[in-house]
Amino acid sequence: MNEIRLDAYSSSDGRQRPAGRMPEQLGARRSAHSPETALLGLGVAAPVATLDQDAAADFAAARCCADDRQANWLRRIYRHSGVAQRASVLLDGDGLTALDAFYPLSGSDPQGPTTGARMQRYAESAGALGAHACRTAFAEAGIDRDAITHLVTVSCTGLMSPGLDAELIERLGLSPDIGRLNLGFMGCHGALNGLRAAQALAGSTPDARVLLCCVELCSLHFQYGWDTQKIVANALFADGAGAMIIGSGNTGRGGWRLAGTASRIAPNSSDAMCWRIGDHGFEMTLSRDVPGLIRGAARDWLAGWLAEYDLAIPDIAHWAIHPGGPKIIETVLESLSLPASAGEASRAVLADHGNMSSPTVLFIIERLRAQAAARPCVALGFGPGLALEAALFL
Repeated sequence: MNEIRLDAYSSSDGRQRPAGRMPEQLGARRSAHSPETALLGLGVAAPVATLDQDAAADFAAARCCADDRQANWLRRIYRHSGVAQRASVLLDGDGLTALDAFYPLSGSDPQGPTTGARMQRYAESAGALGAHACRTAFAEAGIDRDAITHLVTVSCTGLMSPGLDAELIERLGLSPDIGRLNLGFMGCHGALNGLRAAQALAGSTPDARVLLCCVELCSLHFQYGWDTQKIVANALFADGAGAMIIGSGNTGRGGWRLAGTASRIAPNSSDAMCWRIGDHGFEMTLSRDVPGLIRGAARDWLAGWLAEYDLAIPDIAHWAIHPGGPKIIETVLESLSLPASAGEASRAVLADHGNMSSPTVLFIIERLRAQAAARPCVALGFGPGLALEAALFL
C-alpha cells in the first residue's frame, strides 16, 4: 500500500500550506444551502476472488483480437492501465472457470451474454456485496439499524425492480418505513451525487441518519470484439461496493464532517463519455477529449466553489480523485498544480481494485481515513455528461 503524505506541501505560489489546521479554523464561511453533517460510519467491500492484470489481458485478447498486432496493442493498454488486480463476482475458487463459462470463447452469439443474462447475474449478486459494505459502516458507526431514517442507493451497472434498496432493507433488517431514494445510471461520479442527496436528507430533521450504498458490478459488462474504446473500458473496470452513514449533530471516527458538494457539466461534452444500454451489456464510450475537458473546467470551478468556504485549492490537505485511469489522475494534478503525492491514494486504489465506478471514491476516502489523513479533503468524480462532481470534508 502506498503511503499518504500527512505533512504540509508547497503550493504553486511557493507558500507552505499546513495540512493540519484545526477543523474549526477551516471553511469559516458556510454555504447556506449545505447543512454540515457528520460522517458516522464508512464501509467498503469487494468480491473475494481477484484476477491479476496479465491474466485479464490474456482473457480479453482471446475475445477481442483477430491477430497478433491487435493482441499486442491490447496488452500494452492493460499494462499501462495502472491496475494490478481486480475483483469480480464472476470469479470463484476455480480460477477462470466461472468467468470462462459466463463469457465463452465460442457460442451461439459472438458478442457474449445478452443484457438479460447479465442483469440476472446482477440481481443475484449486487445485494450481498452491498450489504457487506453496509455492515462494516454500521460496525463503525455503532448505531442501531432502527435509527436509519433514509436509504440512498447508487448503481449504474444493473437495473431491477424491486430494486437494490428493497433487497438491502431485507438483508440488513432496516425499518420497512424507511425513506428510499434510488440514483441510477449516473456513472463514476454517482457516489458524490448520492452524498448530495444524503446530506439534504440528513439536514431535514435533527434525528435523521442516512445510509448511502453504492454497488457496481462492472465486470458484467465486458465487451467482445475489436473496439478500442471498449477495450480501454475492459482494461479498467471492476466490481465493488461502498457505504457511508451520515447524520447531523454527532461526530464519527476521526471527526470527519461533510461540508458540502458541487457539480458542473462541462460545455459541449455530451459525446465525450457515454454509458448506453446495448443488447449485450452496457456499452462505454470514452473519448480522448476527456482529459482536456477536465483540464479546461476543473480549476476555475473548484476555486470558485472552495471560496464559498474561505478556502483555496492549496489549502486542501488531501484529495480523493476518482481514478478513471492514470491519465485522469495526472490531468487533475496538473490542472490544479498539485504535487504527485496528492494522487497516491487514488493510484493505490486503482492498482489494488481497478475502477469500480461509483464506490471507488469511497474506497479512497476509507484509505485516507485509515491513515489519519489531515483535512480539508476534497473528493472528485467524473462521469457521463461530461460531469464533474466534488465533495468537501472538514
